[in-house]
Amino acid sequence: MDWLAKINEAVVKGRKHEIGAMAGEAVDAGISPASLVDDAIIPAMNRVSDMWRAGEYFVPEVMRAASTMQSAMDTLRPYLVKGGTGKGIRVAVGTVKGDLHDVGKNLVAIMLEGAGFEIENMGVDLPPERFVQAARDGARIVGVSSLLTTSMGGMRDVVALFEQDGLRDAVTLIVGGAPVTEKFAQEIGADVYAEDAAHAVQILNKMFK
Repeated sequence: MDWLAKINEAVVKGRKHEIGAMAGEAVDAGISPASLVDDAIIPAMNRVSDMWRAGEYFVPEVMRAASTMQSAMDTLRPYLVKGGTGKGIRVAVGTVKGDLHDVGKNLVAIMLEGAGFEIENMGVDLPPERFVQAARDGARIVGVSSLLTTSMGGMRDVVALFEQDGLRDAVTLIVGGAPVTEKFAQEIGADVYAEDAAHAVQILNKMFK
């Protein structure tokens, strides 16, 4: 049985109630947990991201796929930790003050966890101080999300507070969200711009091998 293809399809189709058992059976069949993540689950979410951008999937389908991925990761996590496949790098992600959107931010958190990062999903409507505190608590990467043009200024405030507190060089700041552009990211002094969750994983995997 082609377990990689089967699990990939289950994630894309959002078969949450089947994926845990399937992942366990795949491990029992000799497929390494790391391979399930790298060669089935992450490519599945990349495919979902492509389908969303193409207008083939909408928010409900994306969230079902993300929830399915989370269920698979819940099953695989004990094997991944035991096998030492985690990067040991903490990432804190959150949505800025004045913005309650969390779909994209949650997808980034799930996919980065699948790639082996340690995730602190801080929530939404967060003041700049919360992002700085995450760095003080050990986050090496801080992800800042905004889905509203009216809240984008909050990203600038986050970067400014890091500089004010002397912590700017201690973290990698990654920003993203529908209205955010690479030009804006450069203007406010962020380190990385990610156009979507898959792009965030791709960039951070290259930066933190």
